[in-house]
Amino acid sequence: MIYLDYAAATPVNTKAKQAMMPFFSEQFFNPSAPYLPAKHVRAAYAEAKDTLAHLIGAKGADLVITAGATESINLAFTACQGHALILATEHPAVQAAATAAAEVTEIKADRTGRIDLVDFRTKLTPEISFISIALANGELGTIQPLAEISAIINTERQRRLAAGEQTPLFFHSDASQALGLMDLSVARLGVDLLTLNSAKVYGPKGVGALYLSHDVRLKPLIHGGGQELGLRSGTENVPGVVGFAVAASEAKAHISSHRKQYQKLVALLRTELAKSPVEPIFLGDLKHQLANFCPVSFPGIDAERLIYRLEEQEIYLSTGAACAASKGQPSRALTAIGLTDAEIAGSLRITLGTQTTEADIKAAATAIVHVVKEEYDRQN
Repeated sequence: MIYLDYAAATPVNTKAKQAMMPFFSEQFFNPSAPYLPAKHVRAAYAEAKDTLAHLIGAKGADLVITAGATESINLAFTACQGHALILATEHPAVQAAATAAAEVTEIKADRTGRIDLVDFRTKLTPEISFISIALANGELGTIQPLAEISAIINTERQRRLAAGEQTPLFFHSDASQALGLMDLSVARLGVDLLTLNSAKVYGPKGVGALYLSHDVRLKPLIHGGGQELGLRSGTENVPGVVGFAVAASEAKAHISSHRKQYQKLVALLRTELAKSPVEPIFLGDLKHQLANFCPVSFPGIDAERLIYRLEEQEIYLSTGAACAASKGQPSRALTAIGLTDAEIAGSLRITLGTQTTEADIKAAATAIVHVVKEEYDRQN
């Protein structure tokens, strides 16, 4: 098997798996129970939250643990008090949560997926109360200049304060893909809310977190016993959070070495794919792209057929975000950056991971080029 869809799911890190195991058996106690063994579990949970928070320059009390990035995003949007601004290339979870919570305006992106800052400034009008822009796009790997965006937002806040305007302005970012590939700091990024996802960083699925600054007021989506600052009731997922913390820590410890590994492998992949009879278009911008991403389009070739034919050889990759691909829908992100229908139809999202080898890249590239040639010959 050659797996090249790490942006969709990652295998659980061995150390994370080992750290989780005791909390499924001998340390199974409910963290809210009053007796000593339960208090030990509560302490382990709190320590895991602190570890996660420190990875982004925050405190454990600043995090709300959720069942994943989608819940974190929906919870974040409860801070919206009217009109929201989102980037046109945002993940479907952001698009859906924004539409459900408020009137929404989309900011333009250029062909690489980078935000159009002129358009952003124009659309940052006095009624905007919430802005959501992913740190790194899940289909293109495009990294956004969040610090620069934050500076623009702060200028607008100062203008509102001077004018006596009461509309608050909060800045949220989905960092699901970036955690483990970039060194994150909420202060440096300038965000009020930040979404994190265990499943993208070699942790267990079904666990996420939302960082929120002290002045943000959210409304709970789930009501009950008042866990997680009263914002996420329900018995805590202790093994999940412990595994998340270990996996994220491991990823951060190896960011530099993994980045070098991915850059080398992506360069090899691009060289090999360039041998295709259909000239590939590499999407995004290498200067502003997660190191493990290699989104590519073979215009005029049906990427869905490529996926199925490669699967027969146990080579697994995708045509874009897994949630959209599973519904057979065209990518909104690729449409938003101005690709033609032929370019969108021929697009593949290839993402590498810690288990990807040079041999995997050579074998996968050879297979992709061969299948593209056969599809091209079949059509012509």
